Amino acid sequence: MSEPEPPDRKPGLAADHQTLIAPCRELAPGAPLRWLQAGWRDYRAVPGISLGYGLFVFVVSALLSWLAWQIGGWVLLLTLLTGFVFVAPLLAFALYSVPRQLAAGARPSLRRTLRAARRPFQNAMVFGLVLLVVFLIWARAGSMVHVFFPVESDPDWIQVAAFLAIGSAVGGVFAAFSFAASAFSLPMLANRDVDVVTAVISSIHAVMRNKLTAALWAAMIVTLTVIGVMTALLGLVVVIPWLAFASWHAYREALDCSHWPMLKVPGKETAP
Repeated sequence: MSEPEPPDRKPGLAADHQTLIAPCRELAPGAPLRWLQAGWRDYRAVPGISLGYGLFVFVVSALLSWLAWQIGGWVLLLTLLTGFVFVAPLLAFALYSVPRQLAAGARPSLRRTLRAARRPFQNAMVFGLVLLVVFLIWARAGSMVHVFFPVESDPDWIQVAAFLAIGSAVGGVFAAFSFAASAFSLPMLANRDVDVVTAVISSIHAVMRNKLTAALWAAMIVTLTVIGVMTALLGLVVVIPWLAFASWHAYREALDCSHWPMLKVPGKETAP
């Protein structure tokens, strides 16, 4: 069964060199709300996988937060939490095939989902290395912010707010690059036989041609992620799978990837 076409497909794809960059579509500002709605339907369709994977992300995030607190105190912890947006898309990589399985008429299982992520795992690791480098640079930048704007060991809320404001301004530069590179590329890597460079360039190209819609999508992702973090990380149980499913619908609507064959989902034959 072929991968379904996205809703409201528009003619006039914005790309000249289709073998190097996936053509992108013009996206309406209201598209992110549609992606979230579709992602929530997928979440409810596979509650076991969604909750199970969400709990896994929660445990990993809680462990890393505890280690950051033990090693570097609240400064390193805040740096880690504010930098979470850089690595969150990679945490959801294994889930990007679930909506495709649902759309193809398959009943997703955790085993099938993890097997589907095995083939593109190498590309995911290459991309993960890039995100890791960005995150480490951001962590160093966060430390430099603390050096130039020192705070007491028992700071008041004004000092914490100032640190967060300055750190957020600096981190915004890193976050913008990270978002543009990963907004549509990771779902593409998980579902198509494509290289990392093509996927990343295609994602950046689509973001740059749909700046307003991409900005709204980024704001929604950041808002939901902040809610997940501010609820003692428990909200990530819902937020990460939800955003993973929504991101697949975003990728399907934003990019025309018909020039690259689809990866097969174990247990379900799909045609490119």
